[in-house]
Amino acid sequence: MEKSLDKKFYFNDEIFKQELDNIFHSDWICCCREEDMDSVGSYKIFEIGNENFFIIKDKNNEIRVFHNFCKHRGCQILGDEKSSPLKRNIMCPYHSWVYNFDGSLYKAPHLDVDTADKKFHLNKVKSETWGGFIFINLDKKPSSFKKYIKNISDQFIRYPLNELVSSRSYQYEVSANWKVILENYNECYHCAGVHPELVSIVPAFKENGANGLDWEKGVPHRNGANTFTFKGTTNRDPFPGLNESEKDNHFGQALYPNLMMSLSMDHVAAFILRPISPTKTMIDCRILFHPNEVVKSDFDPGDASEFWDLVNKQDWDICERVQKGMSSKAFKFGYYAPMEDESLDIRKYIQDRLGIKL
Repeated sequence: MEKSLDKKFYFNDEIFKQELDNIFHSDWICCCREEDMDSVGSYKIFEIGNENFFIIKDKNNEIRVFHNFCKHRGCQILGDEKSSPLKRNIMCPYHSWVYNFDGSLYKAPHLDVDTADKKFHLNKVKSETWGGFIFINLDKKPSSFKKYIKNISDQFIRYPLNELVSSRSYQYEVSANWKVILENYNECYHCAGVHPELVSIVPAFKENGANGLDWEKGVPHRNGANTFTFKGTTNRDPFPGLNESEKDNHFGQALYPNLMMSLSMDHVAAFILRPISPTKTMIDCRILFHPNEVVKSDFDPGDASEFWDLVNKQDWDICERVQKGMSSKAFKFGYYAPMEDESLDIRKYIQDRLGIKL
């Protein structure tokens, strides 16, 4: 068996700072869904490490992302006390400098300031969208987004991800390192003992320690089941355009560093991770449905959302127990079993991004 990351990678403040600098402040990261900004002037705050941003829909219905500080004295412009949508502009609460939704300066009271001078404009953050998700990159020369998203985009090309809406959402605070959560998501060796409801729908998750699952082709449900609900069935139609394998099987994928998706034929569970500290992670979970289903009089998302909330809490509980167990002075590192090969990607990913030899 392969050795896992050393203990320090789950607890050390300096390593966590390196991860922020070299991953979350340098790579493409997912921050929210386009639907979160549903009208002109609507916005959302996203914070990771010491960096605070706001995502806003401008008057041309384009999504823009800015560092959340005024160019005058650096005051944070928009706070958590959300009063969205903004009506006409963005005003700093300190000295009332006013910005347009495109980030340009509109006016600075009592000052003769050239509003066309870009040095007075808000600091723009590079952003892209895919599948209804919004991604940002803080690097001065960001890597190609098309290359970053290509594999997952090709894999799920028939899923109408950009059309789906969040009929249920959950916010979780998990007392575990973000990599513990990704490692847990990347394997189902734990499923038989942790998720009895889940393996009753997908028996393959417990067969032979969940060894040999083919996530590219999908994982089959039990006979008579076709989705992730307590019964394994639903009255919702499959997403239009899916092939027969996608209608019958379950698919899942993690897009490093912070987006996890589990796809059923009628809904998608999406997880956006936001590391807070070496031992704390916030998770924004969305249960996404097709808009054609949402408008039906008998639409009830509870069969899927309540199932996922239970499975999620089982995962977060076991992740917290991993974090607690690793805090022992006797713990130095763990091991990856053969069916946890995907978790090795974490080790390789960290080695590459931090420029270290493990």
